Amino acid sequence: MAESEKERLDRELIELLNELRVALPGVQVLFAFLLIVPFSQRFPQMTGVQRDVYFAAVVCTTIATILLIAPTSMHRIQWRQQDKEHLLATSNKLAILGTAFLALGMTAVLFLVTDVLFEARWAALVCGVAAGFFAVLWFVVPFIRRLRAP
Repeated sequence: MAESEKERLDRELIELLNELRVALPGVQVLFAFLLIVPFSQRFPQMTGVQRDVYFAAVVCTTIATILLIAPTSMHRIQWRQQDKEHLLATSNKLAILGTAFLALGMTAVLFLVTDVLFEARWAALVCGVAAGFFAVLWFVVPFIRRLRAP
């Protein structure tokens, strides 16, 4: 039995909101970690580069949080407005952008931690590898699959 347009939209919106429920705890934990860093004893000893990367991580994680929570807020505010197609399309774009900013924030945190523990060249190497994994697994593979779909 084929689903109606309304049933499809309802199902797709539920799927999207469930996917966001998976991503949000990770973003929240990362954000919490970043909020306590300035209160650590070693924060004053950070180099200028480390502070810049830390700030970039905070900004990227904040933007990721905003983008990933926005679909839920939009869904609540637009409740019963009969505009699910637009809500779903917009929420999908926000989720993709939020995931991209999450990857940037996580990469920046990884750089910071690796630089503090080792040195900048190792941090750059580790971040390059991580960024490559994020790019390939989170974006390239799904987009290639999408392009090849009938």
